[in-house]
Amino acid sequence: MSLAPYLREQIAWQVIAVLVKRFQTFPDTSAENRNAPFHEAFLQAFADRLAPHVTEPNVLISLSSWLHGLNTTLGASFFEKTAHALSGGEKRRFKAGELTITSAQREAIDDIMAGLKNGSRSPSREAEDALLRQAARQGEKANANRFTADVFIEEPEERQIIAIEIKSVRPNAGEIRGEKRKILEAKAALYHAFPEYAIRYFMGFPFDPTAERNNPTGMDKTRFMQHLVEGKKYLDPKEVLLAGEFWDFLSGTTGTMEEILKIINTIATPQFEAQFAFLQNWRNRENHPAEYRTRLQAWGLQSELDLMDAWNTAAPQTKIAKRLWRQSPFDPKGRYRLERERAIRNAISLR
Repeated sequence: MSLAPYLREQIAWQVIAVLVKRFQTFPDTSAENRNAPFHEAFLQAFADRLAPHVTEPNVLISLSSWLHGLNTTLGASFFEKTAHALSGGEKRRFKAGELTITSAQREAIDDIMAGLKNGSRSPSREAEDALLRQAARQGEKANANRFTADVFIEEPEERQIIAIEIKSVRPNAGEIRGEKRKILEAKAALYHAFPEYAIRYFMGFPFDPTAERNNPTGMDKTRFMQHLVEGKKYLDPKEVLLAGEFWDFLSGTTGTMEEILKIINTIATPQFEAQFAFLQNWRNRENHPAEYRTRLQAWGLQSELDLMDAWNTAAPQTKIAKRLWRQSPFDPKGRYRLERERAIRNAISLR
C-alpha cells in the first residue's frame, strides 16, 4: 500500500530542506577548504592511492567534513521529522523530576544490567518488562532521570505508549550499554505515568549498513545484531526496529522505505538547484504555468498545486492576497512556508 499524497509531500519538504542546506555548505573551491595541517600531513602517505580519485588532500578533508554534516543533518533532522510525519508521533522530552521511579525498580534495573554484562542472563523484553512492572509497586518513589524519546506516541484506544530512540550511526559498546539502561529507566518511569498502559520502547535504525549495495532496503537483523558491538549482549531483537521494518512500523503500511528513497531520488538530482530556483520565482507560475505545474507534480508538492488551481478559479484577489502569492514557497533554508500557504488559503477561501 502506497503512502497518502500528503505524507509524500511532507517527506518531500524534508528532502528539499536537507538539499538546500547541504548545497549552501558545499565546498566549491579549495580556497574555502578549512585548515587541517595534521590531516594533510598524514594524507601524504596515501598520495598514490588517492591520486586516481582526489587531486588535493585538502579537498578530501573538506568533503569529509561536509559529508559528516550531511550525516548529522540526516540523523538530527530528516529521520526524526520523517518519522514524525509517518507516525503522527512527536519528540518528547521528560525533565528530571517530571516522572518518578521506585527504589525497587532501580534495583531491578541494576540487576538486569549486571546480568547482561556478565552474561548470566540474556536480553528479554518480556522478562525485563515484567520485572519493572512488578517493582513499580514496591519501594519508595523518587525522581526519575530526564530522558528524550525521539518518537513518542500515546494511543489511548490501544492502551499503549510507543517510544523510539532513533540511531543513525553504529553505536559503540558503551553507547549500547548506556542506551539499554536509558530504555529500562524510561520504561520504569512511564509505568508510573501511564499505569494502565503497555509501554513499548524501541531502538530504531533507519537502514541496515550491512545490507548489500544492490539491495539498499534489505536487512538481516541477525547479521546486524552481530555488527553492533555487544548488540546481542544487551538488546532483544524484539526491541530493535531495522530498515524497512522501522519505516513500515511508523507508517503502518508496507514498502515505506522504498517510497522514501523514491521521493529522494526524484528530487535529489544534479538539476536540483536550477529546479528549486525555478519554483521559488513567482513569475514562473504566471509565465510558465504548465512547466511550473509539471515540476510541482514531479516533486509531489500537492499544496502548491491546490493553490494554483484555486488561484486561477477564485474571484479577483485583494492586494494582500497578491503579495502573499508572490512570496517564495520555501524560505532561505529550504523550509516550506506553511504560514504563507495557510494565509493564501484563507485569502481565497480555500478549505
